[in-house]
Amino acid sequence: MLSGTLLARQTGLRAAHISNFLHSKRRLSLDALDRVLSAQSITIEELAMQASGRHIQAHKQNVVPANNIALVSQSVAMHESQIRTSSVLELIQLPPGYLDHLRTRRSPDRRGWERFIAVRASYMQAEAMVPAILPHAILVIDRHYNSLIPYRPPMPSIYALQQGNAMLFRYATAHGNTMVLRPHKLEHAIELIELKPEESPGKFIVGRVCVIISEM
Repeated sequence: MLSGTLLARQTGLRAAHISNFLHSKRRLSLDALDRVLSAQSITIEELAMQASGRHIQAHKQNVVPANNIALVSQSVAMHESQIRTSSVLELIQLPPGYLDHLRTRRSPDRRGWERFIAVRASYMQAEAMVPAILPHAILVIDRHYNSLIPYRPPMPSIYALQQGNAMLFRYATAHGNTMVLRPHKLEHAIELIELKPEESPGKFIVGRVCVIISEM
């Protein structure tokens, strides 16, 4: 094992200087760094490749596999572009490639957002959408589809929508500057969102509900 004393002897640098560097208390000058690399027979290219490899490995450990969808709180789904490991409540496993064919229609500000996430619908949220959405169903949301252009016309799309600090699940269409939010059950009221001139529907759309998993 390489010690600080041995490295100091190999490079001609002071042992205290090497110790501070190894404990992240000081940086090495370019000349000193070159002497360290030369003493260990390491090139700049090799050092860069090792750092890149560590970065990729760490990234792989933190990324949810493509067929595993992170179940998160609705607040996280609405506001976090990238899902942190600490925000994942559970992993929902789908067959490999199950979502690969889905088309996107995202606004430019969604480009860097993690695409698929899952949330659980509460009893009150599902009530107006039964039987399309049953209470406590798990909904997979495509956050790269925040357009009101129908995904598969004439079939209506179900959207997860942000209503203040809460999430709402409805069929949604646009009529001029008005978003029309329709429930599945006719006894529930239709809701309207009047858009300001500078607002787009995508501001209120968390994403399109693309998979519904319900307990029977």
